[in-house]
Amino acid sequence: MQQEALIVWGGWSGHEPEQGARVVEGMLKEAGFKVYVENTTEAFADPAIQDMSLIVPIYTMSKIEKEEVAMLTKAVEGGVGLAGWHGGMGDAFREAVDYQFMVGGQWVAHPGNIIDYRVDVTRPYDPIMRGVQSFPYHSEQYYMHVDPSNEVLATTRFSGEHAWWIDGVVMPVVWKRKHGKGRVFYSSLGHVASEFDVPEMRTIFQRGMLWAARRPEEQGETARAAETVPAA
Repeated sequence: MQQEALIVWGGWSGHEPEQGARVVEGMLKEAGFKVYVENTTEAFADPAIQDMSLIVPIYTMSKIEKEEVAMLTKAVEGGVGLAGWHGGMGDAFREAVDYQFMVGGQWVAHPGNIIDYRVDVTRPYDPIMRGVQSFPYHSEQYYMHVDPSNEVLATTRFSGEHAWWIDGVVMPVVWKRKHGKGRVFYSSLGHVASEFDVPEMRTIFQRGMLWAARRPEEQGETARAAETVPAA
């Protein structure tokens, strides 16, 4: 059974959502996925998303309708994987707390805007991070409100140069988590699409997507379980 992925892009153009969608589409096709690309949140309301292996939202600073977020969270709770990066997933729908609960965090600031900082790998033996060393990075350093249940794979430390009161704060950069039966992966790296040219950033995100995606055998188990549920 071929794995299927849905990419939904839109929102603030400064994060280059369409360009990012093209990059991720290529990565997923290379991995053997059948990929669908949409540019409206209406795609999240389609019950067919429950049959996907993976959903990648790329939709900064936008609104999502109640029925859209309800179907999206239901799909992930049922086993569909969710993976995203930067504001495309971590600052997508500020008023949708159910969505933020699923993601495991929400952007609140990037002191200094585009700056040099360091990404520290905290779980070097995790399959997503294996072989990736801590590395310097040039982008927005995201300050986020995060869920303590996240399994943090990489962090960054704030210097206090641009906001003295957060000097020394260690902030998660990459994490994975479960939401119901679904696996959720997030990386705060990637302000613009060209950052996928950074080998560490690209490798981490590609592996994170593949980790989050529902496996074909799991999809079969879900379908068989659904068949045993009596009709109402």
